[in-house]
Amino acid sequence: MTQDVSLGVWALLGEPRTAALLEHAGFDWVLLDQQHGHFDDRAVRETFEHRGEHRVPVLVRPRANAVDLIGRALDGGADGVIVPLVDSAEEAEAAVAAAHWPPRGRRSSGPLPFLAPADGFRPFTGVMVETAAGLADVARIAATPDLDLVFVGPFDLSLSLGTTVDALLADESPESPLRRVVAACAEAGVTAGAFGATVPRARRFLELGFTFVVAALDTSVLAAGGSIAEQVRVD
Repeated sequence: MTQDVSLGVWALLGEPRTAALLEHAGFDWVLLDQQHGHFDDRAVRETFEHRGEHRVPVLVRPRANAVDLIGRALDGGADGVIVPLVDSAEEAEAAVAAAHWPPRGRRSSGPLPFLAPADGFRPFTGVMVETAAGLADVARIAATPDLDLVFVGPFDLSLSLGTTVDALLADESPESPLRRVVAACAEAGVTAGAFGATVPRARRFLELGFTFVVAALDTSVLAAGGSIAEQVRVD
């Protein structure tokens, strides 16, 4: 993944066949959500069992920043992880270490088939900044060695800051929270990402300088399919 604009789809439903098909839906990446979505370990593994050719990266958001949960997501077949609720550089380092095998990290090797360093595999590792504490330490978080992405969760961040998502997105000041994240990522040479999920929010994040943005949810992709019926009904 590069600094070019990368638009993804965020999967919540936990249905493996549907999730596997999202890789062919025209997005640049897919994420399976174990924190707030319906993806348990079995659903994650079955999604990858239904995967055909590897068209785009398929990532997992584990339930928490824990070495066993991150390892299980990667063992299940994920190309990488986006780890929630990272509040400090130390927590960011823990997430990166959990995603990498020794000597870089702490990931355990198990009997299930997965790609290893010998295969040239390097897990994509992102962390979510979604609290006032994480924002305060965002420069050090972004500078974590081997980190690929700092990803803003605007709903939790706005709650933590005592504001709203709309106000967060509308803030044009040079020191606004979102501009601080983008600046920290640019300084550290990592990607700045954000949860847009709707067309207006996704476009606004792009305007602010984020390049790795959720463009839609699996639920909204399915809902958009209803437009086909309207096309058929044209007089």
